[in-house]
Amino acid sequence: MDPVLHETPGNPIPANHIAGYFEGHGGVRLRYAVFRAKDSIAKGTVVLLHGRNEYIEKYFETIRELNAQGLWVATFDLRGQGLSERLLKDVRHGHVRRFADYERDLDIFLEKIVLPDTRLPFFLLAHSTGGLIALSSAPRLANRIDRMVLSAPFVGLGGQKLSPRKIFALSMLATLAGLGGRPLSGDPSNRPFAGNPLTSDPVRFQRNAAAVAAVPGLSVGAPTARWLYEAQKVIRRISDPQHLMKITIPTVLIAPMRDGVVPYIDQERMAQQFRAAQLVAIPGARHEILQESDRYRAQAMAAIAAFIPGSDPDVALEASESGEASAA
Repeated sequence: MDPVLHETPGNPIPANHIAGYFEGHGGVRLRYAVFRAKDSIAKGTVVLLHGRNEYIEKYFETIRELNAQGLWVATFDLRGQGLSERLLKDVRHGHVRRFADYERDLDIFLEKIVLPDTRLPFFLLAHSTGGLIALSSAPRLANRIDRMVLSAPFVGLGGQKLSPRKIFALSMLATLAGLGGRPLSGDPSNRPFAGNPLTSDPVRFQRNAAAVAAVPGLSVGAPTARWLYEAQKVIRRISDPQHLMKITIPTVLIAPMRDGVVPYIDQERMAQQFRAAQLVAIPGARHEILQESDRYRAQAMAAIAAFIPGSDPDVALEASESGEASAA
């Protein structure tokens, strides 16, 4: 039987874990893993939500660090990516039928895996698309999730030749015309390190490339028109101040200031309307802050460690600033 998790040189699987598959919304098969801390009394469990075109192996380093802090980590590959079930015959296309399907998968994961098999209290750490899922789900998660950390949440679309408004119109027209399963752009997954918008760290960039080379099924290509349409509808909805007011979970929003995927200005604008959130800006960092160079990543990890499991958002901000000083 093939292993559920895959390690490569320089990226070992964290110890003390269980891994397998569970049935998500509509019967979609989703890969998951739970990583236990060594401490006999855990400080809680971090539910880790990935960005688009990510997978469990990409977070082994972060998971080990969270485990070392006495936290368990529970995570799963989103539907249509990683080693979870793909949704189209052309498995390279990043697709979702409805964005709400991601949210239903999260609900099932919390109910079937996290609640019975991990340790209270529960925290949410979500990157990019995972951050958008968290923001959309958050008003009804207050009785289950104690705190949230959002890393470069997908609340705006940058780095494109067309404006977000034009991309929304094109993706909507393609979806309504029955072409929602087709991408609107070329495959960005094989981009070289030079000029990439994700990270300034060549070692972590190559580590992730090696994981995909070893297990080609981990990666997906460009998002389909329907994926873009569904995601942008949710971005518009969660950006409404009325929605943000319904979120009462204490939140830290970590925003890389050189983000070429989700414009920093969009993250800052949302944070201004988000009463439960504290913005932690990381000057110089690119989109994938947890895959970034140490001088940037250390600030994000310090903010996470200060806020989870129990400090105030202002303490997380102070911790990130302290991390910046020490990194410098």
